[in-house]
Amino acid sequence: MIILIFFVVHWYTSLFFQSVFHHRYAAHGMFTASKFVERLFYIGCYITQGSTYISARAYGILHRLHHAHTDTEEDPHSPFNSPNLLTMMWDTRNNYYSIYKGRIEVPQKYLKDLPDWKSFDKFAHNWISRLTWVAAYTTFYIVFATAWWQFLFLPLTMFMGSLQGAMVNWWAHRFGYVNFPQDNASKNIIPFDFIFWGESFHNNHHKFPGRPNNQYKWFEVDMGFQMMRFLHWLGIIKLKHAPVS
Repeated sequence: MIILIFFVVHWYTSLFFQSVFHHRYAAHGMFTASKFVERLFYIGCYITQGSTYISARAYGILHRLHHAHTDTEEDPHSPFNSPNLLTMMWDTRNNYYSIYKGRIEVPQKYLKDLPDWKSFDKFAHNWISRLTWVAAYTTFYIVFATAWWQFLFLPLTMFMGSLQGAMVNWWAHRFGYVNFPQDNASKNIIPFDFIFWGESFHNNHHKFPGRPNNQYKWFEVDMGFQMMRFLHWLGIIKLKHAPVS
């Protein structure tokens, strides 16, 4: 039971930071936050993403390029450039590291208003840190697992952040329904998104990439937006030009 509770909590907390901080803040600038709050988000990402921690700045650039070149050869993470999910994850990883390491020249228009905490990324974004998290996860499972099948969750835990990003980007350009026909293959994965914090409404998001609320139809509840709305109400963040209802 402890392993299952841990996995569920890890799933939703990791996805929260990836959805709200990496995607909606770093890539799209849907809200503003103080430097203190921004750094709290960085730390939250490190704690929840663990062995799959990624730089908010590099992700922001990667995802902006995705929107600029959706489902074309220049898209850094489109399923149409890879034969299967695993190769897409590997291709995305290579494109991400090319951006993170500065191996490719990125047009200036994609570099504006990105979060950047170089010293923290240097601490968190290395193999020593990643292997430390892997060791910690493995130890946790050894101590608390009560049945062999619970260890099947261990590799998912180790690759949590990468898996979540790949699942959304693969499925949402392959399977689902469309509210807005576009010149790309973006789709809404499921009509009631209790799994991906509202990230599954991908077709809606590609139609309105700057809109904080991915919901369009009445049954599409965007929990990521509701959390941002709550943080806005608390005064922790400030939503931009946003419908807060």
